[in-house]
Amino acid sequence: MKNDKKVLIIYTGGTIGMKNTREGYAPVSGYLLGELNKIEDLNRADMPQWDFIEFDTLLDSSNVSAKEWNGIAKTIVDNYSAYDGFVILHGTDTMAYTASALSFILQGLGKPVILTGSQIPLCEVRSDARDNLITSLIIASDRVVGEVCLYFGGKLLRGNRATKTSADKLVAFDSPNFPHLAEVGITVKYNNIALPAHQGTPTYNPFVTVPIGVLKVFPGMQFGLFESIITEKLNGVVLETFGAGNIPNGGDDLLPIINKAFKAGAVVTVCSQCVAGSVTLGAYETSSALKKAGAVSGKDMTTESAVAKLYHLFSMGYTTDEIKVLMEQSIVGELTE
Repeated sequence: MKNDKKVLIIYTGGTIGMKNTREGYAPVSGYLLGELNKIEDLNRADMPQWDFIEFDTLLDSSNVSAKEWNGIAKTIVDNYSAYDGFVILHGTDTMAYTASALSFILQGLGKPVILTGSQIPLCEVRSDARDNLITSLIIASDRVVGEVCLYFGGKLLRGNRATKTSADKLVAFDSPNFPHLAEVGITVKYNNIALPAHQGTPTYNPFVTVPIGVLKVFPGMQFGLFESIITEKLNGVVLETFGAGNIPNGGDDLLPIINKAFKAGAVVTVCSQCVAGSVTLGAYETSSALKKAGAVSGKDMTTESAVAKLYHLFSMGYTTDEIKVLMEQSIVGELTE
């Protein structure tokens, strides 16, 4: 019996669809669709029907920006009623950023939006692309999940909780601060407790271009060198600190900079350099200055999600005071309250 479910595959670029050329692996327009049509399993009766959209400009994911995030989201909105789910083929380097961004741009989803890709191009014998793609299509057609997810190497993750953990392993992503939405082995085992209730037709909240920066703290850091950048050019800053929000010298050198940044309308969000765990400002003396200066806690958000959330809140036109409050509250499941 023919599977009547329909999934839209959106190809943005990335390793999964690259061709081996004289200059090395590179995306080539029209190439991936031809390769997919050669995979007999994609056309089995028990597989969902699928259509394919390829972006006009195929990008290495390191070149993806808010413009591309908006474009992917708009493609989903424009085709939302015609499909049971969506699979986005994307490069791995910034896949977690795109997954986080889409979770804020597309709020109220009632269908699966699955990002996937591969560490090895589909054209290679040992590629992980085939399994990632086939499993993503099955999950997208199941309609058990109703949010933006990332599937890779047997794990289905909440998109705004995912982070890339390996540059060369086939299990390249994880969500250390949130349970997996599903584990894939012989069967797909969904974690129903972690899945939110299905909603309906998503709202489309595109990002505007907002200057946002990420600053990683290191021992002996001279904060004064970054003062002009933080206070004059950036609306939002994600500060990656040690442990639960600690910085060198108890923050004495950073406190006046954050005060000045806040008065200029910037929001400084503190995240942890640790893969797992949460920021708790004021728990240690070395983080108390950040709290006093007006910085906000990113709690257990990933840096990718904190960046996307700042884009979203500034794009929605909230005031600086409102953004400071909302950064510490869960909007789309991006942090634990």
